[in-house]
Amino acid sequence: MSVTSLKVGDHVIDLSVPVVMGIVNATPDSFSDGGRLAAGASAEFQISIDKALTLAERMLQEGASLIDVGGESTRPGAASLSEQEELDRVIPVIEAIRARLDTAISVDTSTPAVMAEAIAAGAGLVNDVRALRRPGALAAVAGRDVAICLMHMRGEPGTMQQDVQYEDVVAEVQAFLAERVDACVSHGIARSRLVLDPGFGFGKSVEQNYRLLRELPRMQALGLPVLVGMSRKSMLGAVTGRPVDERVHAGVAASVLALQGGASILRTHDVAPLIDAIRIQRAFAGARQ
Repeated sequence: MSVTSLKVGDHVIDLSVPVVMGIVNATPDSFSDGGRLAAGASAEFQISIDKALTLAERMLQEGASLIDVGGESTRPGAASLSEQEELDRVIPVIEAIRARLDTAISVDTSTPAVMAEAIAAGAGLVNDVRALRRPGALAAVAGRDVAICLMHMRGEPGTMQQDVQYEDVVAEVQAFLAERVDACVSHGIARSRLVLDPGFGFGKSVEQNYRLLRELPRMQALGLPVLVGMSRKSMLGAVTGRPVDERVHAGVAASVLALQGGASILRTHDVAPLIDAIRIQRAFAGARQ
């Protein structure tokens, strides 16, 4: 990796040491923690700003360097979301975090209008599972001074697990990400603003996910920071047999392997255990022979 820092809004994230991105899901139906930030038990989901702030503050106290706010569930089979619903979920949370907490903020969205509004509200990184492929997405970020995470996903969340046939999953993911980097550069987006995510769990079988993890060092060939998000995912449950809320230990183990493979950013629901994992991995890597 040739990029050792990332500008995210008013913050510069030092990537010479791996960092943790904490997840704040402003959704009623995310696979792991959907609805935990609901304001009440009404039929129509509304976000509790106080709950979101409490969660973000705890993650920062535990050592997170970025907070990632998302309003669209991207679990397998997830339903689509209207632009206005997504705006109503994420913008108040980003505004509140910006006003109350001193941290870099990421918005997890593929919707151009949400990107623009979130950036205006204080987000300094756009984390897009569709890698800026929606019409207008490239234009929405090209002229703005924000970092961008490009992720690989085949199809849409509702259908992504229906087609997991690859000749070489690692080569195809790498080629896709290289093409999206080229698309960004052709729109005037500097490579120094880009982060890559191989998309664990997004249109891949369990075996393919682990092959990607094993061969993660190949992603370094693109010369950009790699973000990894495996927190509580089914690839962990498939191996351990544990339900979603009992996958923290498996997530730590997988994250250590990702660190060994060169990951720069770990996206997680469970910040403190991954901060410990980073410290142990660094101590191990720096130990004298």
